[in-house]
Amino acid sequence: MAETSEMENYTFPASFAWGAATAAYQIEGGWDADGKGPSVWDTFTHQGGDRVFKNQTGDVACGSYTLWEEDLKCIKQLGLTHYRFSLSWSRLLPDGTTGFINQKGIEYYNKVINSLLENNISPVVTLYHFDMPQAVEDLGGWRSEKTVDIFEKYAQFCYETFGDRVKLWITINEPYIVARFAYEEGILAPAKKHPGYGAYEAGHNMLRAHAKAWHNYNTNFKKQQNGAVSIALCSDWAEPFNPSSAADKEATNRYLAFYLDWFAKPVFIDGDYPVSMKLKISENSKKEGLKTSRLPELTEEEKALIKGTADFFCLNYYTSRKIKHCTVASEDPSFICDLSLEEIKDPDWPQCAPEWLAVVPWGLRKLLKYIKKTFNNPLIYITENGFGQNDPPLLEDTQRWKFFEETLREVSKAINIDGVNVQGYFVWSLMDNFEWIYGNNARFGLFHVDFDQATLPRTPYLSALKYSNVVKRNGLEGQADNYVIKGPITSNKNKIPLKGSQTQI
Repeated sequence: MAETSEMENYTFPASFAWGAATAAYQIEGGWDADGKGPSVWDTFTHQGGDRVFKNQTGDVACGSYTLWEEDLKCIKQLGLTHYRFSLSWSRLLPDGTTGFINQKGIEYYNKVINSLLENNISPVVTLYHFDMPQAVEDLGGWRSEKTVDIFEKYAQFCYETFGDRVKLWITINEPYIVARFAYEEGILAPAKKHPGYGAYEAGHNMLRAHAKAWHNYNTNFKKQQNGAVSIALCSDWAEPFNPSSAADKEATNRYLAFYLDWFAKPVFIDGDYPVSMKLKISENSKKEGLKTSRLPELTEEEKALIKGTADFFCLNYYTSRKIKHCTVASEDPSFICDLSLEEIKDPDWPQCAPEWLAVVPWGLRKLLKYIKKTFNNPLIYITENGFGQNDPPLLEDTQRWKFFEETLREVSKAINIDGVNVQGYFVWSLMDNFEWIYGNNARFGLFHVDFDQATLPRTPYLSALKYSNVVKRNGLEGQADNYVIKGPITSNKNKIPLKGSQTQI
C-alpha cells in the first residue's frame, strides 16, 4: 500500500479506545488520609536526601483523593472512551493483606468507577503501579517469594470488590522499571541496591505474581465478570548504532531481549526467559566463579503457569535508542555488565523533558511491528505515551501537539498498512502530576495543574483541545485549528508566569 496516496487521512478502528492514564501515588495525595497505610514511595520521599527534585513528595500531588470530581470534568472535556488509573494497594489494604480492609478506600474507588461508568467511560484498572505497601516491602518486597502469594490475594480482593464493573485489568505496571531501578540500582523506591541479583529476583517474582493473579481471574471470575487481564510492559525501540556492525546488531537484539522480551516472551510465547538473556547472564556468572546463573531458573511448572497469561498486550512507549556494543569493565556483577552495550541518543532527534526522552514517533510504529511479528500478532493497547515539559510549561504547547500528531499518524500506519492489531491509545498523562524522581518539574499532562494554589486548579493545554478533536473524529481527518484563548495564567509565590494563555475546550 502506498503511504503517500492512501494515508492522507489517518483513521482508527470504530471501536478504538481513546484514553489517558494516571497512577495513584502520582495524583491522589491524601497519603495518610482515612486509614491509608504507607507505601514505599511515602517512605522514600519522606527520607529526603535529594533523591527527588527539590525533595518534593506525593503527599498532596494533584489532590485527586478529594478532587476526583475535578478529574472527571477533565476526562469528560476530552471525550475519552477509557480512563486508565491505578489502585493504591495500601489505601485498600493498609498492611498489604486482607487482614485489615480499609472501607474508606473501597468507597473512594467505587466512586471513581461508578462515576466513570455513569458517563460511558470504561475504567482500565492497574493493581500495582510502583507503590507497594511498606509493610509488604518490609517482608522483602519483590525480592521475596512471599510477595507472590500476597499479591495474588490482593488481586483476588480487587476482583471481588470491583470486578463486577471493571472489564480491563492490568496487574503490574512496567516490571522492567521496578526490577532494574528499584531493586538493582536503587534509584526508585524502595531504593534497594542489589547489583547483579536484585533485578532478576524481583522480575522473577513479578512474573509469577502476575501469572497467579491472571489464573485467579481466569478460573474464578472471568465467566461471571467477562473481563480481561494483562500486564503493562514498557520498551524503547532500538536500532544498531552502526548498521554494518555485527556486534552492534547483536547488542541491539540483546537490548530488546533484556528490555521487552524478558517479560513478553514468558507471558506471550513459552513461559521462559529469552535464550540470549539466559546465555549472557549464565556466561558472566561462570566468569564470576558462580556455580549457577544469577538469573533464577524457571521450572517446567512455572513455565506452564506463566505461558499465555495475558488477554491483550499493554505497551508503554516513550523513546528510542541507537545501540553500540561495548564491554563494561567491572569485577562486580551487575545488570549493566550483563547488557554490555551503550545506549545512544541520536543528536538529530528532538528532545523533551526529562533529559533522557528523545522524541522518536516512528520508533513506536517499528516497535508495534516487532511485537506483531514476535508475539503472535496480539491485540495491543498503547497504555502510555507522552511528551514532557519542564516547569514552567507552555500552555500553548504546539511542539508537544506536533509530537502527538506525528505519533498518532505512526499508529494509524501501523494499523492500516502494517496490519498491527492496535485497539487503544492512552496519553500519559491526564494531568501534570508527581513524576517520580522528577517531582513536579516534568509536566506530562493534557491539563496543567497549579501546584502553588491550594485548590490545585486544572487548566487544559492546547494539546488537550487537539486531542479531544481526534477523539471526537476517531482520527486526524479534518482537524480543527479554532480555539478560544482566555486569560493569561499567573501563579502565586512569585513563580515565573506560565508562558501562553488559558486554552478553553
